[in-house]
Amino acid sequence: MTQKEIINKTIEFVKTSLSNAEGGHDWFHTYRVYKNALLISKNEKADTFIVSLGALLHDIADSKFHNGNETIGPKIASTFLLDLNVNKTVINHVVKIIENISFKGGNEIQKFSSIELDIIQDADRLDAIGAVGIARTFNYGGFKNRALYNPEIKPKLNMTKAEYKASTAPTINHFYEKLLLLKNKMNTKTGKDIAEERHTFMETFLNQFYKEWNGN
Repeated sequence: MTQKEIINKTIEFVKTSLSNAEGGHDWFHTYRVYKNALLISKNEKADTFIVSLGALLHDIADSKFHNGNETIGPKIASTFLLDLNVNKTVINHVVKIIENISFKGGNEIQKFSSIELDIIQDADRLDAIGAVGIARTFNYGGFKNRALYNPEIKPKLNMTKAEYKASTAPTINHFYEKLLLLKNKMNTKTGKDIAEERHTFMETFLNQFYKEWNGN
């Protein structure tokens, strides 16, 4: 099976697997991350086959929707790729990407590094900011029945991984606890360049939000 055929099989598998996923973590999110990862790859010396597989499988079983279990996604990805007879070195790299891509409060020390992970992480973070990022954030907040905003509940910075995962704070707090921090956590020049505009858009949105909240 050629690399192109494996990628096409992976696309079909992910589309089917995420057919009933929450709107911010569905196939369309994965597809945007995949396209952004390929875009960033053009300016980096990276293995585009690994970038493609890692991007496509990065959210195959997001722990947020599996009681916090972070082992399910890597297992599903590994089993799927083994069934396609993908090289075990490639599989191991993809699994490491899935295990290390998420934000987790922003204070976790990453246990693995590669340019392919850097690229996919940037692509995933880009989809968390800007107009799409705002839409995804409020979609997830609605999915979890969270308040839009509560001035009495202040954002909590420098959370541990456990605190971050257990948070039930209003959706606006998430901008300060994660989204506005991502611009400075980009790994690649292309990621940083794209993040600048999206970051500015979020700041504009928040300014307008507070104006309307306060009746101005």
